[in-house]
Amino acid sequence: MTTILIVDDDPFQASLLMSLLGRQFGDVRRATDAAEALCLVEQPDVADKLGLVISRHQRPGIGGPAFVAELHARMPQLPVLVLGASGDAAADYDENVVFLAKPFVQEKLLALTRQIVGQEKKRVVA
Repeated sequence: MTTILIVDDDPFQASLLMSLLGRQFGDVRRATDAAEALCLVEQPDVADKLGLVISRHQRPGIGGPAFVAELHARMPQLPVLVLGASGDAAADYDENVVFLAKPFVQEKLLALTRQIVGQEKKRVVA
């Protein structure tokens, strides 16, 4: 089973995402910040099953683009789904990142997640 890691400091938003994705994908974990997420991906039992990281563009501490760059330094092929406002810069990310602008419907998030987790090195466009 593929693990999805949600990186979100907001307990309410993280809980909503975990509930929504957990029903469809089962193994959904949460890190409260970038440092915790980067520590988790260093653990072989997490890294071996990790199929997707979901994070926000605007985040406290290390920003979205810097976090994703550091994550991809450790795991270059790991897909990342970044949730951000429509005015945020999707171009700040590399090709292993899908940018989904808010507001979005839950079905769009689920469809993108299914596509990313099930993809075989294809570029996904939000």
